[in-house]
Amino acid sequence: MEDMMKASRVTIISLLIILTIIARETVVEAGQEQSNQIMSSPSDSIVLGMGCFWGAEKRMGEIPGVIDVESGYAGGDLSGVGYQQILHHEEALRTGRTTARNHAEVIKVTFDPKLIALENVLAKFWENHNPTQGDRQGNDIGSNYRSAIYYHDENQKAIALATQKIYQQVLETAGYGRITTEVLPLKNYITAEEYHQDYLKKNPDGYCGLGGIGIKYPLTNRQISPNNLPANSANNAAPPLDGKALNFWQQLVVFESENCEFCKQFDDDILTHWQSDIPVIATKNAAPPAGWELATPLFAAPTVVLFRNGKEVSRYTGYHGEKANFWKWVGFQLLSPEQQKIAFQQGTEPPFTASNLDEKRPGKFVDPITGATLFLSKAKFDSKTGWPSFFDPIEGAVTLHEDHTHGMQRIEVRSASSGIHLGHVFDDGPAPSYKRYCINGNVLKFIPD
Repeated sequence: MEDMMKASRVTIISLLIILTIIARETVVEAGQEQSNQIMSSPSDSIVLGMGCFWGAEKRMGEIPGVIDVESGYAGGDLSGVGYQQILHHEEALRTGRTTARNHAEVIKVTFDPKLIALENVLAKFWENHNPTQGDRQGNDIGSNYRSAIYYHDENQKAIALATQKIYQQVLETAGYGRITTEVLPLKNYITAEEYHQDYLKKNPDGYCGLGGIGIKYPLTNRQISPNNLPANSANNAAPPLDGKALNFWQQLVVFESENCEFCKQFDDDILTHWQSDIPVIATKNAAPPAGWELATPLFAAPTVVLFRNGKEVSRYTGYHGEKANFWKWVGFQLLSPEQQKIAFQQGTEPPFTASNLDEKRPGKFVDPITGATLFLSKAKFDSKTGWPSFFDPIEGAVTLHEDHTHGMQRIEVRSASSGIHLGHVFDDGPAPSYKRYCINGNVLKFIPD
């Protein structure tokens, strides 16, 4: 279908159902505000771009285990817009009148993980459109028809990338080119107008889009495991962990696998230097500690799972050397919202509010996430500024970065181990360094000698 054809249909349909659209306006707006929220267990959802959403909705809705499919728009810079605005925006892009990113026509696929795995959902996604065409599907031309997977967590991202790699190999064998599908976090999802929902049920002879290219995704009987992590404990040589021997209230478990280069890298980068207060243990058995619960099965190694009270509350899937990203994930589990604002958004606490501002005991000030020592008490002095101040850090404990925010030229101080923002350094300190490391005390943990 070309844009003009669809626009004509929209005009006709709009005349017939305009009262329905007006009546549902408030409902649509409410749905838009909640569109990025993930449905609670046992359901899950993922947003997919496959060209015209009419046919995509029909094809994906026929999959056993899929609960619902909703047409929508996502992935662009726009908010609160509809079909006509997206068409106009695409025209503006073609004529150079804007550079803002347009939305893609998408479907939100809600499914029951107990009945169908995400890999199987994505297998049908790959099979039911041509993912090598860039900003088009058949005669539908434009970035609004691009192929896309918009995920809501790292688990979905890892599975999406793994299935893409598998399908790419199949396509190359069949003589097709590179996959152009964008795999990105879900952004600005908007529920499409009511007349687009279940369109082909309402219009059985309506346009269905290009569909697939006849190349099957090579599903197996096992769950996808990019780094050969076993799907269940029955095939594991290592025994499962004893939950009674671990910290039931809060425990990190690193699930690894044999001959996993990324696991070795994680061990070298993270585990061998572990000083964090949160207890951690590694295992090569994919089963949870005995008596504990995983939210969903594991599919990749390494996977780091945070358990609280014997139940999974969060996980970090895969590792490729991105230490700062891993510690940021840990930080969001350990730090208060106020601490997160300082650590990850370069915030500043109000002066004279740090609990350790007047701390004079011998000891050390450490990174609240990694536990790495940053400053010693003997380097602390009273700057009378309202923030803890030090004339020298532990060698190699911090990194310095130019900071031009707020119209100022300053030198930012970050923790070398976690990458979190600590404060700034100035040239008005005491001897011997004559430096003043002005640090947010609420992102320092004090440990007395």
